[in-house]
Amino acid sequence: MSGLEIRERQVGAIVALDLEGDILFGAGADMISERIKNLAEQGRFDVLLNMSGVRYVDSAGLGKLISGYTTLRREGGQVRLLGVAENVKDLLVITKLVTVFDTHEDEQQALDSFARP
Repeated sequence: MSGLEIRERQVGAIVALDLEGDILFGAGADMISERIKNLAEQGRFDVLLNMSGVRYVDSAGLGKLISGYTTLRREGGQVRLLGVAENVKDLLVITKLVTVFDTHEDEQQALDSFARP
């Protein structure tokens, strides 16, 4: 499969986006950006990006993830990444974004991390 497919689930107050494919310059990167923008416009600011089906993220895709993160954080929301592939983790380390994105391997732990004091 080429491109990106996004399936949306509501888990309590959190929106889970299950991503399948690649987040690349063009359609894939734009899809994730548009979806996050739409969620923010709907007042849905806590988002879990399930990236277990993502094989590759290029620099444009990474830029759109950062943009989405910034959009949601500006509104008081939170973003978590779930199931990030090793090559994408390496990219986050190289770009020092590993300190920005909260990543998890277990979905329940990721969901629990949204709890507010």
